[in-house]
Amino acid sequence: MKLLKIHFLIFLHIMITSHVFSQQKAVNKNNYIVHIKETSDQIILDGLLDEETWRVAELNDMFHRVTPTDTGYAKAQTSVMVAHDASNIYVAAICFDPMPGKRPIQSLRRDFRFFNNDNFAVFFDTFNDQTNGFGFYLSAAGVQYDHLVYEGSRVNASWDTKWKSAMKSYDDRWVIEMSIPFRSLRYSETDSVWGVNFGRFDLKTNEKSAWAPMPRQFNHCDLAYAGTLVWDKPLKKSGLRVSLIPYVKGKVTKDYENNGPVTWGKGLGFDAKVMLSNSLNLDVTVNPDYSQVEEDRQVTNLDRFELYFPERRQFFLENSDLFANLGSSSARPFFSRRIGLNLPVAAGMRLSGKISDKLRIGLMDMQSETKDLSPASNYFVAVMQQQVFTRSSISAFVINKQVTGNVSDSAYNGLNYNRVVGVEYNLASPDSRWTGKTFYHRALYSGASSNAAAASGMINFSTEYIDATMTGSWIGDDYISEVGYIRRTGYFELTPAFSYTMYPSSGMVLSHGPVFDMDLIYDNKFSLTDRQISLGYNIGFRDRSEISVDVSENFVLLARSFDPTNTGGIPLAAGTSYSWLNSRIGFESDSRKLFTYSADFGYGSYYNGTRWFLSGSAEFRFQPYGSVGVTANYNNISLPEPYNSANLVLISPKLDITFTDKLFLTTFVQYNDQIDNLNTNIRFQWQFAPVSNLFVVYTENSYTGNFSTKNRGLVVKVSYWFN
Repeated sequence: MKLLKIHFLIFLHIMITSHVFSQQKAVNKNNYIVHIKETSDQIILDGLLDEETWRVAELNDMFHRVTPTDTGYAKAQTSVMVAHDASNIYVAAICFDPMPGKRPIQSLRRDFRFFNNDNFAVFFDTFNDQTNGFGFYLSAAGVQYDHLVYEGSRVNASWDTKWKSAMKSYDDRWVIEMSIPFRSLRYSETDSVWGVNFGRFDLKTNEKSAWAPMPRQFNHCDLAYAGTLVWDKPLKKSGLRVSLIPYVKGKVTKDYENNGPVTWGKGLGFDAKVMLSNSLNLDVTVNPDYSQVEEDRQVTNLDRFELYFPERRQFFLENSDLFANLGSSSARPFFSRRIGLNLPVAAGMRLSGKISDKLRIGLMDMQSETKDLSPASNYFVAVMQQQVFTRSSISAFVINKQVTGNVSDSAYNGLNYNRVVGVEYNLASPDSRWTGKTFYHRALYSGASSNAAAASGMINFSTEYIDATMTGSWIGDDYISEVGYIRRTGYFELTPAFSYTMYPSSGMVLSHGPVFDMDLIYDNKFSLTDRQISLGYNIGFRDRSEISVDVSENFVLLARSFDPTNTGGIPLAAGTSYSWLNSRIGFESDSRKLFTYSADFGYGSYYNGTRWFLSGSAEFRFQPYGSVGVTANYNNISLPEPYNSANLVLISPKLDITFTDKLFLTTFVQYNDQIDNLNTNIRFQWQFAPVSNLFVVYTENSYTGNFSTKNRGLVVKVSYWFN
């Protein structure tokens, strides 16, 4: 424990020292300035730009190249203008197309994949803090994509809001207009300065560009490199605004495994969004339903610990970084999927946003219902985040799960209450080169010991050529967060990583370089239990294809018995140790092509046996109307008798059709013989109004052997956004 404390203090010292040396002025704020003026015109969104507003608006052009090199100006240039009225921000852009040929388009589905479409984007840093903002994109087919920006450059792409747009295409250019309502944004009242940047991705020239320049190693939306948007007048305060999204659904299900009857059901509920101010809003949900949320992508599970699957439910997404990014990837004290996973949610609320220029808050309270032997529970989270220095922040939080149902007559053997409190420091330098995090958490419950705690420190340094990270973490034996995702407890972990990238000035290779990472895990007596050392080499080509190779050495001392195939065979005994070597090679094709593919092959020893695997994907786009593709994973695991050997197959074909930009059909099948399940999910969506949908979802699960049905269900759901 003494050694742990020494390491923790070292990490804390490193982060504070690096913070002192890295707090500089914002990069582009003083050199890239846009002036936005109010218009009295009625702007018609048609892509023609024939209003007087656009004739007199300030023109912003000469975009800088970001990739494949971050020097010079872009070949595919863009000109941008902005304006506003009392209700909306207007953005107009002329995207010049210097190369003949068809513009690559993935599909007409909203929230497209960035690197598969020609697109234009605008990024608003509405609080001018280089930390939290919004991104709005339009593809060359006129398809919308929006997301939240948090921690300066990280993206929550599941967030959706109402805005309007239009696109008109010509041989040598495509022209767009956007209308983004103020009510769809969060910003400080009476402010007259925002951060802003404009971006462009052109697949034919294989070029990413930005109005305010940025190094190529950073995300397009990195707010550290935003310019300045100067308003002609301070923004007005808004009154109370309410949006209501009611839904109604009907469903029919049948359980064939247990010879159950056909069951009919119905549901009614709503979400409400109450905008208390321009920067603070209250979200309310009553009897929420998530039947339209896409199925999780299954994986072949060879892990000794629980797998992590991301949150996709809309209610939990806005300002979700306040809650979801507490802790680290392997020790999250709050994981929203725990709510509503086994118990239906009756109602909930979330208050989130800024209450001052530098102070953000998040309050969430959810009440579940009783189901079977699990009693009703209440889930409460409170987070306060104070911005310090230029872009860094300090957060404090409390998480509480409280059983509210009657447990006297149930078989429930969990905790009656479980609380976690903590404090965290997030480091972000003005140029994003230094980032890091330090935290200390304490779990509180009946019988909790001094080891019911967790601590971690991480520091990352990133340049065009070097990316280096050092992480140290301690998770106590008794650290329990029933509303969190805690992979394992009772260990100390040290994780250094380093990569170096070189950029040839000519030839077919765009970038290449070595990658090294190490993961060392010790128990609380500081005895080594896990080790993984990996050395690889990555090569990126100018045609956007990539090759990667790596070799790794592994060591495991089993704390408990484990079947390496996860198929229910005789497990390896606790206390036994294993060392092995393996290698891997992977390839990804040019993503600009209509037909794309990837493949990974690996071979080596595995625990007390051997393993080789082959995984890959293939997709063909019939643009702009969709795609058909398949992903597959095969694992051949050979272990000596009497342990299980296994040939594990996971195949997932998918058909994605976008009839129009409002009418979609997705058919997704997952064949997984490791869990003996064939899952079929057919999802029809008609977006008849902004953020208003009709869903028809069919789901069936079958056995992989004889394909007999386990269960099936059909759901019809309609929701409408009253704004």
